[in-house]
Amino acid sequence: MQPARRADRSYPLVALPSPTDTDRLSHLIGEIYDVVLQPESWSGVLRLCSEFLPGHAAALFAKGVNGRGGHVYYHDDGIDAAHRQSYFDEYANLDPLSAMQYFSETGNPVSTTDCLPYPEFVQTRFYKEWVQPQGIVDFINVKLESSQADAAHFGIFRHERHGLVTEETRWRMRLLAPHIRRAVSISRLVEHRRLEAATLADTLDTMSAAMIMVDGTGKVAHANAAGQAMIAERDMLDVMSGRLVVTSKAVNRALFDALEAATRGDDAIGTRGVALSMTSRSGSHFVAHVLPLTSGTRKRAGREYSASSAIFVRKAELEPPSAPRMIAELYGLTPSELRVLLAVFDTGSIEDIAAALGISVPTVKTHLRRLFDKTGTRRQTDLVKLASGYAAANA
Repeated sequence: MQPARRADRSYPLVALPSPTDTDRLSHLIGEIYDVVLQPESWSGVLRLCSEFLPGHAAALFAKGVNGRGGHVYYHDDGIDAAHRQSYFDEYANLDPLSAMQYFSETGNPVSTTDCLPYPEFVQTRFYKEWVQPQGIVDFINVKLESSQADAAHFGIFRHERHGLVTEETRWRMRLLAPHIRRAVSISRLVEHRRLEAATLADTLDTMSAAMIMVDGTGKVAHANAAGQAMIAERDMLDVMSGRLVVTSKAVNRALFDALEAATRGDDAIGTRGVALSMTSRSGSHFVAHVLPLTSGTRKRAGREYSASSAIFVRKAELEPPSAPRMIAELYGLTPSELRVLLAVFDTGSIEDIAAALGISVPTVKTHLRRLFDKTGTRRQTDLVKLASGYAAANA
Protein backbone atom coordinates (compact mmCIF):
# COMPACT_ATOMS: atom_id res chain seq x y z
CA MET A 1 0.00 0.00 0.00
CA GLN A 2 1.32 3.42 -0.89
CA PRO A 3 1.65 5.94 1.97
CA ALA A 4 -1.26 8.36 2.23
CA ARG A 5 -0.78 11.71 0.58
CA ARG A 6 -0.02 14.48 3.03
CA ALA A 7 -3.12 16.46 3.96
CA ASP A 8 -1.25 19.70 4.59
CA ARG A 9 0.16 20.17 1.11
CA SER A 10 -0.30 23.48 -0.67
CA TYR A 11 -2.35 23.69 -3.82
CA PRO A 12 -1.78 26.21 -6.61
CA LEU A 13 -4.19 29.12 -6.65
CA VAL A 14 -6.01 29.61 -9.94
CA ALA A 15 -8.35 32.35 -11.00
CA LEU A 16 -12.05 31.70 -10.70
CA PRO A 17 -13.27 30.72 -14.17
CA SER A 18 -15.64 33.63 -14.71
CA PRO A 19 -16.92 36.92 -13.25
CA THR A 20 -20.16 35.07 -12.54
CA ASP A 21 -18.31 32.65 -10.25
CA THR A 22 -16.62 35.56 -8.52
CA ASP A 23 -19.97 37.22 -7.90
CA ARG A 24 -21.42 33.93 -6.62
CA LEU A 25 -18.54 33.55 -4.17
CA SER A 26 -18.90 37.11 -2.88
CA HIS A 27 -22.64 36.62 -2.37
CA LEU A 28 -22.09 33.25 -0.70
CA ILE A 29 -19.55 34.61 1.77
CA GLY A 30 -22.02 37.30 2.79
CA GLU A 31 -24.68 34.64 3.33
CA ILE A 32 -22.26 32.62 5.46
CA TYR A 33 -21.69 35.53 7.85
CA ASP A 34 -25.38 36.33 8.03
CA VAL A 35 -26.03 32.99 9.75
CA VAL A 36 -24.49 34.49 12.87
CA LEU A 37 -27.69 36.53 13.13
CA GLN A 38 -29.96 33.99 11.42
CA PRO A 39 -28.86 30.44 12.34
CA GLU A 40 -32.00 29.01 10.74
CA SER A 41 -30.41 29.94 7.38
CA TRP A 42 -27.64 27.33 7.65
CA SER A 43 -29.47 24.79 5.50
CA GLY A 44 -29.79 27.21 2.58
CA VAL A 45 -26.19 28.38 2.98
CA LEU A 46 -24.92 24.80 2.91
CA ARG A 47 -26.88 24.20 -0.29
CA LEU A 48 -25.18 27.25 -1.85
CA CYS A 49 -21.78 25.91 -0.71
CA SER A 50 -22.54 22.58 -2.33
CA GLU A 51 -23.56 24.25 -5.59
CA PHE A 52 -20.42 26.38 -5.61
CA LEU A 53 -18.02 23.44 -5.30
CA PRO A 54 -20.05 21.74 -6.93
CA GLY A 55 -21.26 18.83 -4.85
CA HIS A 56 -24.23 16.65 -3.98
CA ALA A 57 -24.75 17.53 -0.31
CA ALA A 58 -23.13 19.57 2.47
CA ALA A 59 -23.22 19.40 6.25
CA LEU A 60 -21.78 20.76 9.48
CA PHE A 61 -21.28 17.86 11.85
CA ALA A 62 -19.34 16.54 14.84
CA LYS A 63 -17.56 13.22 14.97
CA GLY A 64 -16.47 11.57 18.22
CA VAL A 65 -13.04 10.22 19.06
CA ASN A 66 -12.13 6.90 17.46
CA GLY A 67 -14.67 7.75 14.73
CA ARG A 68 -17.51 6.60 16.99
CA GLY A 69 -20.70 8.56 17.41
CA GLY A 70 -21.41 12.12 16.47
CA HIS A 71 -24.25 14.19 15.11
CA VAL A 72 -25.17 16.66 12.39
CA TYR A 73 -25.56 20.31 13.40
CA TYR A 74 -26.91 21.57 10.07
CA HIS A 75 -27.37 20.04 6.64
CA ASP A 76 -29.04 20.57 3.30
CA ASP A 77 -31.34 17.92 1.84
CA GLY A 78 -28.77 16.03 -0.21
CA ILE A 79 -28.48 13.06 2.18
CA ASP A 80 -31.74 11.58 3.47
CA ALA A 81 -32.43 11.19 7.18
CA ALA A 82 -32.09 7.39 7.16
CA HIS A 83 -28.58 7.50 5.69
CA ARG A 84 -27.52 10.31 8.04
CA GLN A 85 -28.61 8.24 11.03
CA SER A 86 -27.11 4.99 9.79
CA TYR A 87 -23.77 6.71 9.26
CA PHE A 88 -23.36 7.54 12.95
CA ASP A 89 -25.06 4.37 14.18
CA GLU A 90 -23.08 1.90 12.09
CA TYR A 91 -20.62 3.33 9.59
CA ALA A 92 -18.72 6.24 11.16
CA ASN A 93 -15.99 3.98 12.54
CA LEU A 94 -15.69 2.26 9.12
CA ASP A 95 -15.21 5.52 7.24
CA PRO A 96 -11.51 5.82 6.27
CA LEU A 97 -11.74 9.60 6.68
CA SER A 98 -12.50 9.18 10.38
CA ALA A 99 -8.82 8.53 11.01
CA MET A 100 -7.83 11.64 9.06
CA GLN A 101 -9.21 13.94 11.76
CA TYR A 102 -6.11 13.04 13.79
CA PHE A 103 -3.74 13.94 10.95
CA SER A 104 -5.29 16.87 9.12
CA GLU A 105 -4.67 20.46 10.12
CA THR A 106 -7.62 22.62 11.11
CA GLY A 107 -9.02 24.42 8.06
CA ASN A 108 -7.19 22.22 5.54
CA PRO A 109 -9.36 20.28 3.05
CA VAL A 110 -8.87 16.51 2.85
CA SER A 111 -10.57 13.91 0.69
CA THR A 112 -10.76 10.14 0.49
CA THR A 113 -7.47 9.71 -1.35
CA ASP A 114 -5.60 11.54 1.41
CA CYS A 115 -6.30 8.48 3.54
CA LEU A 116 -5.96 5.57 1.12
CA PRO A 117 -5.77 4.90 -2.63
CA TYR A 118 -9.17 5.06 -4.32
CA PRO A 119 -9.05 1.45 -5.65
CA GLU A 120 -8.74 0.31 -2.03
CA PHE A 121 -11.54 2.61 -0.91
CA VAL A 122 -14.06 1.04 -3.31
CA GLN A 123 -13.31 -2.36 -1.77
CA THR A 124 -14.28 -1.25 1.74
CA ARG A 125 -17.52 -2.22 3.40
CA PHE A 126 -18.21 1.47 4.00
CA TYR A 127 -18.13 2.20 0.26
CA LYS A 128 -20.16 -0.84 -0.76
CA GLU A 129 -22.90 -0.46 1.85
CA TRP A 130 -23.21 3.30 2.44
CA VAL A 131 -21.44 5.30 -0.28
CA GLN A 132 -22.16 3.47 -3.53
CA PRO A 133 -25.91 2.90 -2.99
CA GLN A 134 -26.38 6.68 -2.84
CA GLY A 135 -24.41 7.31 -6.03
CA ILE A 136 -21.72 9.13 -4.05
CA VAL A 137 -18.11 8.79 -5.19
CA ASP A 138 -16.06 11.10 -2.95
CA PHE A 139 -16.12 13.45 0.02
CA ILE A 140 -14.12 16.58 0.83
CA ASN A 141 -13.93 17.67 4.42
CA VAL A 142 -12.47 20.47 6.57
CA LYS A 143 -11.91 20.13 10.32
CA LEU A 144 -13.18 23.34 11.91
CA GLU A 145 -12.08 22.77 15.49
CA SER A 146 -11.43 19.85 17.81
CA SER A 147 -11.41 18.87 21.45
CA GLN A 148 -10.52 15.77 23.40
CA ALA A 149 -14.06 14.45 22.95
CA ASP A 150 -14.88 15.23 19.33
CA ALA A 151 -14.17 17.37 16.28
CA ALA A 152 -16.43 19.68 14.29
CA HIS A 153 -16.32 19.39 10.49
CA PHE A 154 -17.64 20.98 7.32
CA GLY A 155 -17.97 18.53 4.46
CA ILE A 156 -19.37 18.20 0.95
CA PHE A 157 -20.19 14.94 -0.87
CA ARG A 158 -19.43 14.45 -4.54
CA HIS A 159 -21.90 12.47 -6.67
CA GLU A 160 -21.17 10.38 -9.75
CA ARG A 161 -22.20 13.33 -11.91
CA HIS A 162 -19.48 15.46 -10.29
CA GLY A 163 -16.65 12.94 -10.30
CA LEU A 164 -13.81 12.65 -7.80
CA VAL A 165 -12.35 15.58 -5.89
CA THR A 166 -9.96 17.57 -8.08
CA GLU A 167 -7.35 20.23 -7.39
CA GLU A 168 -9.93 22.89 -8.25
CA THR A 169 -12.38 21.28 -5.82
CA ARG A 170 -9.80 21.57 -3.04
CA TRP A 171 -9.05 25.17 -3.96
CA ARG A 172 -12.72 26.12 -3.92
CA MET A 173 -13.07 24.45 -0.53
CA ARG A 174 -10.14 26.53 0.69
CA LEU A 175 -12.01 29.66 -0.39
CA LEU A 176 -15.02 28.70 1.74
CA ALA A 177 -13.32 27.11 4.76
CA PRO A 178 -12.05 30.20 6.65
CA HIS A 179 -15.42 31.93 6.40
CA ILE A 180 -17.28 28.82 7.58
CA ARG A 181 -14.85 28.46 10.50
CA ARG A 182 -15.27 32.09 11.53
CA ALA A 183 -19.07 31.98 11.27
CA VAL A 184 -19.28 28.74 13.27
CA SER A 185 -16.97 30.03 16.01
CA ILE A 186 -18.86 33.30 16.43
CA SER A 187 -22.24 31.57 16.23
CA ARG A 188 -21.26 29.40 19.16
CA LEU A 189 -20.36 32.45 21.20
CA VAL A 190 -23.82 33.96 20.75
CA GLU A 191 -25.35 30.57 21.54
CA HIS A 192 -27.25 30.50 18.24
CA ARG A 193 -29.88 32.88 19.52
CA ARG A 194 -31.88 34.75 16.88
CA LEU A 195 -30.68 38.34 16.87
CA GLU A 196 -32.09 41.39 15.15
CA ALA A 197 -29.35 43.30 13.37
CA ALA A 198 -30.67 46.69 14.51
CA THR A 199 -30.28 45.68 18.15
CA LEU A 200 -27.19 43.53 17.82
CA ALA A 201 -25.04 45.43 20.30
CA ASP A 202 -27.77 45.66 22.95
CA THR A 203 -28.57 41.96 22.68
CA LEU A 204 -24.93 40.92 22.92
CA ASP A 205 -24.46 42.85 26.16
CA THR A 206 -25.63 39.71 27.93
CA MET A 207 -22.90 37.53 26.38
CA SER A 208 -20.17 36.12 28.59
CA ALA A 209 -17.71 36.56 25.73
CA ALA A 210 -16.35 40.04 25.06
CA MET A 211 -17.71 41.83 21.98
CA ILE A 212 -16.19 45.09 20.76
CA MET A 213 -17.44 46.98 17.70
CA VAL A 214 -14.83 49.05 15.84
CA ASP A 215 -14.27 50.83 12.55
CA GLY A 216 -11.53 50.00 10.06
CA THR A 217 -8.91 51.92 12.06
CA GLY A 218 -9.78 50.21 15.34
CA LYS A 219 -11.75 53.12 16.78
CA VAL A 220 -14.09 51.68 19.41
CA ALA A 221 -17.77 52.30 18.65
CA HIS A 222 -19.35 50.04 21.24
CA ALA A 223 -18.40 47.26 23.67
CA ASN A 224 -20.64 44.94 25.63
CA ALA A 225 -20.20 44.57 29.38
CA ALA A 226 -17.63 41.78 29.05
CA GLY A 227 -15.70 43.79 26.48
CA GLN A 228 -15.66 46.89 28.66
CA ALA A 229 -14.40 44.85 31.61
CA MET A 230 -11.63 43.30 29.51
CA ILE A 231 -10.49 46.72 28.28
CA ALA A 232 -10.62 48.15 31.81
CA GLU A 233 -8.27 45.43 33.08
CA ARG A 234 -5.64 46.53 30.53
CA ASP A 235 -4.15 43.07 30.82
CA MET A 236 -4.42 42.24 27.14
CA LEU A 237 -6.52 44.98 25.51
CA ASP A 238 -6.40 48.72 25.92
CA VAL A 239 -7.80 51.83 24.28
CA MET A 240 -5.39 54.55 23.19
CA SER A 241 -6.71 57.72 21.54
CA GLY A 242 -10.05 56.00 21.18
CA ARG A 243 -8.59 53.01 19.31
CA LEU A 244 -8.38 49.41 20.45
CA VAL A 245 -4.86 48.14 21.08
CA VAL A 246 -3.62 44.61 21.74
CA THR A 247 -0.60 44.39 24.05
CA SER A 248 1.10 41.93 21.69
CA LYS A 249 2.49 43.87 18.72
CA ALA A 250 2.32 40.85 16.40
CA VAL A 251 -1.32 40.10 17.26
CA ASN A 252 -2.15 43.80 17.11
CA ARG A 253 -0.84 43.94 13.54
CA ALA A 254 -2.75 40.81 12.52
CA LEU A 255 -5.94 42.13 14.08
CA PHE A 256 -5.70 45.47 12.30
CA ASP A 257 -5.00 43.73 9.00
CA ALA A 258 -8.28 41.87 9.49
CA LEU A 259 -10.14 45.04 10.45
CA GLU A 260 -8.86 46.88 7.39
CA ALA A 261 -9.79 43.97 5.14
CA ALA A 262 -13.30 43.87 6.62
CA THR A 263 -13.94 47.42 5.35
CA ARG A 264 -13.51 46.08 1.82
CA GLY A 265 -16.19 43.42 2.11
CA ASP A 266 -16.84 39.96 3.49
CA ASP A 267 -14.69 38.10 0.99
CA ALA A 268 -11.66 40.38 1.56
CA ILE A 269 -11.17 39.24 5.15
CA GLY A 270 -10.36 35.70 4.01
CA THR A 271 -8.06 33.87 6.41
CA ARG A 272 -7.28 37.01 8.42
CA GLY A 273 -8.35 36.74 12.02
CA VAL A 274 -10.12 33.39 11.71
CA ALA A 275 -8.85 32.56 15.19
CA LEU A 276 -6.28 34.98 16.56
CA SER A 277 -4.48 33.58 19.60
CA MET A 278 -3.93 36.18 22.30
CA THR A 279 -2.11 35.92 25.63
CA SER A 280 -2.60 38.40 28.46
CA ARG A 281 0.25 39.76 30.55
CA SER A 282 -0.90 37.46 33.35
CA GLY A 283 -0.51 34.42 31.08
CA SER A 284 -4.17 33.68 30.30
CA HIS A 285 -4.96 32.54 26.76
CA PHE A 286 -7.76 33.92 24.59
CA VAL A 287 -9.05 33.58 21.03
CA ALA A 288 -10.39 36.49 18.96
CA HIS A 289 -12.65 36.39 15.88
CA VAL A 290 -13.56 39.27 13.56
CA LEU A 291 -17.05 39.50 12.06
CA PRO A 292 -17.48 42.01 9.19
CA LEU A 293 -20.45 44.37 9.53
CA THR A 294 -20.30 45.87 6.07
CA SER A 295 -22.97 43.90 4.21
CA GLY A 296 -25.98 41.63 4.53
CA THR A 297 -28.19 41.71 7.61
CA ARG A 298 -25.16 42.82 9.63
CA LYS A 299 -24.85 46.11 7.77
CA ARG A 300 -27.64 47.81 9.73
CA ALA A 301 -25.86 47.16 13.02
CA GLY A 302 -22.58 48.44 11.62
CA ARG A 303 -24.16 51.58 10.24
CA GLU A 304 -25.98 52.29 13.52
CA TYR A 305 -22.71 52.27 15.47
CA SER A 306 -20.39 53.52 12.68
CA ALA A 307 -18.55 50.22 12.91
CA SER A 308 -17.20 47.95 10.20
CA SER A 309 -16.37 44.94 12.39
CA ALA A 310 -17.33 43.21 15.60
CA ILE A 311 -14.47 41.57 17.50
CA PHE A 312 -15.38 38.59 19.69
CA VAL A 313 -12.90 37.51 22.37
CA ARG A 314 -13.27 34.41 24.53
CA LYS A 315 -11.11 32.42 26.92
CA ALA A 316 -9.26 29.72 25.04
CA GLU A 317 -10.28 26.17 25.82
CA LEU A 318 -6.96 24.38 25.97
CA GLU A 319 -7.91 20.77 25.37
CA PRO A 320 -5.25 18.06 25.54
CA PRO A 321 -4.80 16.08 22.32
CA SER A 322 -6.93 12.97 21.95
CA ALA A 323 -5.42 9.56 22.69
CA PRO A 324 -5.50 8.41 19.02
CA ARG A 325 -3.70 11.56 17.89
CA MET A 326 -1.09 11.21 20.64
CA ILE A 327 -0.42 7.61 19.65
CA ALA A 328 -0.28 8.43 15.94
CA GLU A 329 2.18 11.29 16.48
CA LEU A 330 4.36 9.45 19.00
CA TYR A 331 4.77 6.29 16.95
CA GLY A 332 4.55 7.81 13.47
CA LEU A 333 1.47 5.87 12.38
CA THR A 334 -0.17 6.34 9.01
CA PRO A 335 -3.96 6.86 8.74
CA SER A 336 -4.39 3.26 7.56
CA GLU A 337 -2.34 1.90 10.46
CA LEU A 338 -4.36 3.96 12.92
CA ARG A 339 -7.60 2.59 11.42
CA VAL A 340 -6.40 -0.95 12.07
CA LEU A 341 -5.30 -0.08 15.59
CA LEU A 342 -8.72 1.40 16.38
CA ALA A 343 -10.44 -1.62 14.82
CA VAL A 344 -8.56 -3.92 17.20
CA PHE A 345 -10.73 -2.52 20.01
CA ASP A 346 -13.97 -3.51 18.25
CA THR A 347 -13.16 -6.84 16.71
CA GLY A 348 -11.39 -10.01 17.69
CA SER A 349 -9.66 -11.87 14.89
CA ILE A 350 -7.71 -10.58 11.92
CA GLU A 351 -10.53 -11.86 9.72
CA ASP A 352 -13.04 -9.77 11.68
CA ILE A 353 -10.88 -6.66 11.28
CA ALA A 354 -10.57 -7.28 7.54
CA ALA A 355 -14.32 -7.72 7.20
CA ALA A 356 -15.09 -4.61 9.25
CA LEU A 357 -12.70 -2.37 7.34
CA GLY A 358 -13.36 -3.97 3.96
CA ILE A 359 -9.71 -4.77 3.32
CA SER A 360 -7.93 -8.08 2.74
CA VAL A 361 -6.53 -10.29 5.47
CA PRO A 362 -2.96 -9.92 4.10
CA THR A 363 -3.35 -6.12 4.24
CA VAL A 364 -4.46 -6.30 7.88
CA LYS A 365 -1.48 -8.53 8.69
CA THR A 366 0.87 -6.07 6.99
CA HIS A 367 -0.51 -3.17 9.01
CA LEU A 368 -0.33 -5.18 12.23
CA ARG A 369 3.33 -6.06 11.61
CA ARG A 370 4.09 -2.37 11.09
CA LEU A 371 2.16 -1.49 14.25
CA PHE A 372 4.12 -4.06 16.24
CA ASP A 373 7.41 -2.72 14.87
CA LYS A 374 6.58 0.93 15.51
CA THR A 375 5.12 0.47 18.99
CA GLY A 376 7.49 -2.23 20.22
CA THR A 377 4.60 -4.65 20.88
CA ARG A 378 4.18 -8.28 19.87
CA ARG A 379 0.48 -9.10 20.09
CA GLN A 380 -2.89 -7.46 19.49
CA THR A 381 -3.59 -7.53 23.22
CA ASP A 382 -0.42 -5.47 23.71
CA LEU A 383 -1.77 -2.88 21.28
CA VAL A 384 -5.03 -2.72 23.21
CA LYS A 385 -3.17 -2.22 26.51
CA LEU A 386 -0.96 0.47 24.99
CA ALA A 387 -3.88 2.43 23.53
CA SER A 388 -5.95 1.94 26.68
CA GLY A 389 -3.15 3.45 28.74
CA TYR A 390 -3.15 6.62 26.67
CA ALA A 391 -6.94 6.82 26.81
CA ALA A 392 -6.91 6.48 30.61
CA ALA A 393 -4.20 9.12 30.95
CA ASN A 394 -6.28 11.47 28.82
CA ALA A 395 -9.55 10.86 30.64
